[in-house]
Amino acid sequence: MKKIVLLLVSTISLLSCNNKAIMKCSDEEALKLIFKSANLSSESYQNLNYLTENFQKRLACYPQGIEASKWAKGIMDNMELDKVFLQEAQVMNWKRGDQELGAIKFKDEVINVNVCALGRGIATKESGLEAKVIEINGLEDLSRFTKDQLKGKILFFNQAMNPELENPFQAYGETAGQRFMGPIMAAEYGAVGAVIRSLTTSIDEFPHTGTTRKAIGEKTVPVVCIATKHADLLSEKLEENPDLTFYFKTNCKNMPDTISYNTIGEITGTDFPNEYIIVGGHLDSWDNSGGAHDDGGGCMQAIEVLRIFKELGYKPKHSIRAVLFMDEEISQGGGREYANQARIQNEKHIFAVESDRGVTSPLGFSIDADQESFEKMISWSDLFKPHEINIFIKGGGGVDIGPLKDNGTALSGLLTDPTHYFDWHHSGNDTFDHVNREDMQKGAAAMASLIYLVDKYGL
Repeated sequence: MKKIVLLLVSTISLLSCNNKAIMKCSDEEALKLIFKSANLSSESYQNLNYLTENFQKRLACYPQGIEASKWAKGIMDNMELDKVFLQEAQVMNWKRGDQELGAIKFKDEVINVNVCALGRGIATKESGLEAKVIEINGLEDLSRFTKDQLKGKILFFNQAMNPELENPFQAYGETAGQRFMGPIMAAEYGAVGAVIRSLTTSIDEFPHTGTTRKAIGEKTVPVVCIATKHADLLSEKLEENPDLTFYFKTNCKNMPDTISYNTIGEITGTDFPNEYIIVGGHLDSWDNSGGAHDDGGGCMQAIEVLRIFKELGYKPKHSIRAVLFMDEEISQGGGREYANQARIQNEKHIFAVESDRGVTSPLGFSIDADQESFEKMISWSDLFKPHEINIFIKGGGGVDIGPLKDNGTALSGLLTDPTHYFDWHHSGNDTFDHVNREDMQKGAAAMASLIYLVDKYGL
């Protein structure tokens, strides 16, 4: 008799916990519905396909970046959300110009190589730049040279990402300094230009761009990044012919700041409409890239979180926003302006989660919060284990949501499988065909689940 009663109670529970009654579900059942909703949908995946095909040059200051913001607003307008709007943000205005040129030269031999300028970099003269080359193994290696040895040369920063490190983000962090500071350090030593090895463990012909430090009150030199395959070639040729020269030409320009837009969609809270939980990514991407993993996919995941809640009929206590930030890649103007407006409007943001590590298989979350909030989120970790999401650790939330920390907001970043992320990052190889729909949807479901629990129980 007891078994029959238990079975009856279980059946009633399952019948009451359906797509339009998520409020009656247990936490375990609610998460199952969230993951099921994500898995059965292809909307965000198809939207990402459209984004990467039609808005490829999405730097914040580019016309396609602004048009992408308006397109994304149209998607959320059609979702019948409570609020959808564009938020003006001042962004840095850097334009690449014509296609860059690069070549290794020795006597009558000319070998063309793939290069591209770095964001905030400066142009060469119209005819380009040619000089002898000194190979440098990262910034620290500069100390073994004198200024006389490097004066008038092109410095070739060839420190490679360590493929043996378990975490590629650590390898990236150990080498990114040469890209960020290389041109300014080269100028300090009297060099005339800099060539930076692309930051990827892949050996390919895609130059991987990124930002370099803007020289304010400092000297800098023209700079390009070079594809890893061609960086290895340049190194080999230097061993054979130390007197070879390198030629490159860039056409980039730094201009006065301009206006672009964050794109925001909201489900207004029933109990605390002026307290906000946000999920976001950055809509801008480098102009040599489709920006599928960095970070069009993260933006489509943010919209997907709202779609899931709408489909399940979830009425959140707090207002939940999807924020597609602009200008993460160059000067983070969108993230700063969002936090600034939150202060001006007296909006209390209790939690923010960001997806900006690629839309590969989700592993868990990094959390930047006070100890009490951190422990509360850790207490929910068992709910995620049936969905193969097992990592809850202290760590950063993300570049765009970072300014909200000063407002007292708890931050989190979606952790994903990093194995191939830097094969694509900041390059022409970051294309839609490298995105797996199931992984992308599972990441959106993971963020929606964490938001559901924060909204239900608070921090």
